[in-house]
Amino acid sequence: MSPKPRQPNRDRYLSLGVLGRRGPAQQSAGPAEPPPTSVVDWGWYVDGIRQPATDVFAAARRAIAEKQGFVWLGLKDPTDADLHALPQQFDLHPLAIEDAVEGHTRSKMEIFGDDMFVVISTVAYVEHEKISDAAEIVSTGQVMIFLSEHFVITVRKGEHAPLGNIRRTLEADPERLARGTWTVLYSIADMIIDDYLDVVAEFETDVDEVEAMVFAEDGERKISNVYQLKRELIEFKRSVVPLAQPLQRLATRDYSMIPVEARAYFRELHDHHIAAAEAVASYDEVLTSIMQAALARLSVSDNQDMRRLAAWAAIIAAPTALAGIYGMNFDPLPWSHGPLNFWIFMALIGAVMVAIYVGFKRNRWL
Repeated sequence: MSPKPRQPNRDRYLSLGVLGRRGPAQQSAGPAEPPPTSVVDWGWYVDGIRQPATDVFAAARRAIAEKQGFVWLGLKDPTDADLHALPQQFDLHPLAIEDAVEGHTRSKMEIFGDDMFVVISTVAYVEHEKISDAAEIVSTGQVMIFLSEHFVITVRKGEHAPLGNIRRTLEADPERLARGTWTVLYSIADMIIDDYLDVVAEFETDVDEVEAMVFAEDGERKISNVYQLKRELIEFKRSVVPLAQPLQRLATRDYSMIPVEARAYFRELHDHHIAAAEAVASYDEVLTSIMQAALARLSVSDNQDMRRLAAWAAIIAAPTALAGIYGMNFDPLPWSHGPLNFWIFMALIGAVMVAIYVGFKRNRWL
C-alpha cells in the first residue's frame, strides 16, 4: 500500500480541530494543556535515559523540534475525546484517529507520511474447569501504536497485555531503548506473540481433553463441546493470522522510522508468529476431524439403537401374530381343543421368540 499524502482533506482536519493550530514543533510556549485522563504513563527518553519533565506535550514538542530522543505516551481505554485531542499535539492523521476510535478486530499497519499506525490484536487464555457450552476460553483486546521517529503513542484496549513491564524493562536497558521508537514496537509485538504461543499451548490441552471425551468408550459424546472449542479457536485465529502481513512488511520494506538493521528483529518475530499461526491452523483441522468423527460415531450409535429396537419389535410381533390367529372366533383350528393344547401353543410361542432372538444375536443386532 503506497503512503497516503500528508495533506489530508480539509474538512476532516476541521472536524478534529487541527487546522488553525500550530504543529507540535511550532506551537508557542503557552499554558500547558493537560494530558488525556486515560494516560497511564509517559516519558521523554534521550539516549535511552528518561528525562525530567512534567509536561508530556511540551516534551514532545521539544523532542520533535530539537530531534532529541522521543516521547513515549501510554494510554489505557481512552475516551473518544482523549483520542481526538492527540492530533492537536502530535499532528496525527485523522484516518488513524478514526481507526483508533472505532477499533479493529484485525491486526493491521498503515503508513501516513512519516508516521506509522499499527493495530495488534491481543489474546489471553481464560482459565476454566471444563469445556462447556457457556465456557469462555479466549479473551481478546487490542494494542494500537502511533509511531514516528520522535514519538510513540500506545493505546491499550482490554485488561490483558499490560505494557508497564515493557517500559520498566526497556528503561533498565538504556542502550536498547536508545535505538529508537522501533524498539518499543518490537518489544510490544514480541510480548503479544509470546502470549499467542502461551495460548496455543493451553489450547493443545483443551483439544486433547475434547478428543479423549469424544472417543472414550463410556465418555460423553457432546458435539456442543467440540463446537464451543472450535468457535473459540476461530476467534483466536482471527486475532493471530492477520498480524502476518504487517510483520512481513516490517521485515522486508523501508520505513523512515524503522532502520535497516531492525529488519532482522522483525524477521524473528515473523518466524515466531508463523509457528503460532500454523499451530492454530492445525488445531482447527484436528477439531474439524474430531467433530466429523463424533458425528459419525453418533450416527453409528443411533443406527445400533434403531437395530436393537427393530429386533425387539420383531420378537414381540411373533407372539402377537400367533395370539391374533388363535383368538379368531371360528372352528376348527389346530390345537384349539384338548387339555394340553394351551401349553403346546405357549411352547410354540416361546420357541418362535427364542429362535428370533438367537438369529438377531448371531447377526449382532442385540
